[in-house]
Amino acid sequence: MKVALWGTRGSLPTPGPETARYGGNTVAVEVRADDNSVLVLDAGTGIRNLGRTIPGTTRRVDVLLSHLHMDHIQGLGFFAPLYVPDMEVHIWGPPSPAESLRSRLGRYMSPPLFPVRLRDLPCRLTLHEVPVGDVHIGPFTVDASLVCHPGPTVGYRITAGGRALTYLPDHEPALGVRGPLLRDGWTSGGSLAEDTDLLIHDGQYTDAQYEERVGWGHSTFDRAVEFARITRARKLVVFHHDPDHDDVTLARLMNELVARSRPSMPVSAGREGEVFTL
Repeated sequence: MKVALWGTRGSLPTPGPETARYGGNTVAVEVRADDNSVLVLDAGTGIRNLGRTIPGTTRRVDVLLSHLHMDHIQGLGFFAPLYVPDMEVHIWGPPSPAESLRSRLGRYMSPPLFPVRLRDLPCRLTLHEVPVGDVHIGPFTVDASLVCHPGPTVGYRITAGGRALTYLPDHEPALGVRGPLLRDGWTSGGSLAEDTDLLIHDGQYTDAQYEERVGWGHSTFDRAVEFARITRARKLVVFHHDPDHDDVTLARLMNELVARSRPSMPVSAGREGEVFTL
């Protein structure tokens, strides 16, 4: 499967020359199998450009939302497949004890926030509340699990062709932990990332920033590397970049991280347009 990064930013879009290298769109990731089956992970502003590539290549697309914070759904209304008659679109999202997924998404996809309502979209739309455990979508096996982030939030492990991708874009594995993380079975998201080929993981904060934001649901560069180590991930992509981290800052933080931690696996900061083949 091929994994393409269409949006790498967290919290707020940050377009401009100072973010051209790593990207200014909020999170959206494409996962495509050899038969052109497509999964889309989250619906930040990066989903707009991603969506333009889908009509004509497949008749079904599945959008897997990790949670419903605005930076993860703000591009949904501009996703081209939603406006293609007879296109089969499935949207998956974490369940809530208070409201259905349709009701919660409907708050955004309705006036005054958006002019088009979910019920008026011409595609063949189906909404699914993500079960904990495996779901089979075409050639993909998708495993979801609740992770540490404010509000109902899930991470995903996607396997196909004997390879695994783990997606944890908003994740605070060290909440309440001052020392080393516990082994993978005792740390949030650990079972999803165990022995994964590619781990896309939250790395929004520096250690100094995190001290003032404990409980906000995000990780640091160093904790992302530590999490990758305890789960034996084969490659780590640090993701969900802080809107205050421009290209120069991200490059410096990554260089300092590698020099400081000497990670046992390849580590990089996610860049818009980057493609990984698993």
